[in-house]
Amino acid sequence: MEGHEGWDDYAAYYDWENAQTVGRRDIAFWRRMAAAVDGPILELGCGTGRVALPVARQGATVVGIDRSDSMLARARKRVKRARLGSRVQLVRGDIRHLPFPDRSFPLVMAPYGILQSLLAERDLKQTLEAVARVLTRKGTFGLELVADLPAWDEYSKRVSLRGKRGPNGKPITLIESVTQDRARHITRFEQEFVEGRGKSAVRKKFALAFRTLTVPQMLGRLEKAGFRVSAVLGDYQGGPWDLRAEVWIILARRG
Repeated sequence: MEGHEGWDDYAAYYDWENAQTVGRRDIAFWRRMAAAVDGPILELGCGTGRVALPVARQGATVVGIDRSDSMLARARKRVKRARLGSRVQLVRGDIRHLPFPDRSFPLVMAPYGILQSLLAERDLKQTLEAVARVLTRKGTFGLELVADLPAWDEYSKRVSLRGKRGPNGKPITLIESVTQDRARHITRFEQEFVEGRGKSAVRKKFALAFRTLTVPQMLGRLEKAGFRVSAVLGDYQGGPWDLRAEVWIILARRG
């Protein structure tokens, strides 16, 4: 599957970088979604548990699936520290082939652009079909797309973050390059994290790639997979979506 490369290497920096960018601004939304259902919740691409743990803390049972061993290792440590082992189950697996029985979950969450890591159309199709299969009859699929990826300008070796203490306590610099494959709607990020200074600095390089469909295009994919779209939101408070919205959230039910 295209798109999974880089995530194991990124795991060590994922929480640190996201604390500087998205932070926790989406967490309350997913907690509200979880509070409205009765039964276990599935999170696609759960990563280090950034969403799964706060959802579980309010009483939900969350099953998180991710392909990256390194991401899941960090999630397991967080679950253990938080003593949430009875409420969070972590599974290493492929979101195109969900290893769960039919109609298992009243809510499937795909936060913060996880579906955009599926670079091939066939992978997205398989994933949507798998989600439709594991949703309960009146279950909800909630997914967020990162809105501004196609608008990113291309640049090379730009310092994106600097000076803050990184995950290992050393000063850290993020040097980033962005390229756009306009024909395939794919944005590629080459990242270099530099920890420390001078000759003792440690450098880690890796690349991540994301594919962006417009909201109307994603609505069409959902309908083909048998979903009925119930809402398209433009913020985390439930406001309506429009072309200028900074947040793209789609809620869909099984058709």
